[in-house]
Amino acid sequence: MEDFIINSQIIRAGENKQIILNSYELHTKTKIEIPVFVFRSHQPGPTVLFSAGMHGEETNGIEIIRKLIAREDLKKLNCGNVIAIPVINSVSFLYGSRDLPDGRDLNRCFPGNKHGSFGSRIAYDLMKQIIPLIDFGVDFHTGGAKISNSPQIRCVFEFPENLELAKKFSPPLIIDSKYREGTFRKEAAKKGKSILVYEGGESKRFDYVAINEGLNGCFRLMKNLGMTDIEVPNNVSVKIIKDTWIRSNFSGLFHMKVINGAYVSKGDLLGVICSPFEKQEHQILSTVDGYIIGINNHPVVNQGEALFHIGME
Repeated sequence: MEDFIINSQIIRAGENKQIILNSYELHTKTKIEIPVFVFRSHQPGPTVLFSAGMHGEETNGIEIIRKLIAREDLKKLNCGNVIAIPVINSVSFLYGSRDLPDGRDLNRCFPGNKHGSFGSRIAYDLMKQIIPLIDFGVDFHTGGAKISNSPQIRCVFEFPENLELAKKFSPPLIIDSKYREGTFRKEAAKKGKSILVYEGGESKRFDYVAINEGLNGCFRLMKNLGMTDIEVPNNVSVKIIKDTWIRSNFSGLFHMKVINGAYVSKGDLLGVICSPFEKQEHQILSTVDGYIIGINNHPVVNQGEALFHIGME
């Protein structure tokens, strides 16, 4: 088995190392580093990337990777290799923000440029140093502010290898999600490397159901690839091919009547909106049959705001 070389650091077969992808300097002369954890078996097999923290406020994914690398099982893989990056975007994590200091979204900076902006350089290093080493990967995200996503894998159904990997991860929901320009997974796909996107919970808030589901998905994937013997029950995954948003028809105090991940039928009561000054309640009804894949947790809403994200089989 060939040596791995990341930023001039060598990781040989059978070794487990923490290394630095690169170091970046802020205007205060502060050094920002991106730690990378590499676990290598003596036996050949697939190389899987598990990454999180593309956006600095998406803490659920960071916790999933933290729990993953803490497991002794990763130091004794049956075959293959794992590359784990708990926090890709260290500077945004430092600030607790989604965007980089220059206002850009790191996940729109790919494939990057060695001499470009801060985000462009991080993207370049990932594409240059990490992508050539892996066979595929899972990038962990959450919903945005106020929006909590039910645990789900997003991939492109028209590519069978993507769907097969998603089935091995076995999340409750598998959603057909097209590539977007400038994203990590689209640029990786151009290099022949499939990156699945896991979404669970919301930003800046731990969701232990989403965290446990994400961690178990990593174990299921590795078990299906023969990399580990960890036994985790599979979910019955629902494949979502179409989605829609249910929006608020009034402004006021929002009360949910369904839970994330639930199946609803057209006409079902999803929630009510109450004016803080009146007794009248305005009902929010489902317009389709489908699964709740995302929900707005904010108690105060304005007319037209997205409340429920519903996916259809």
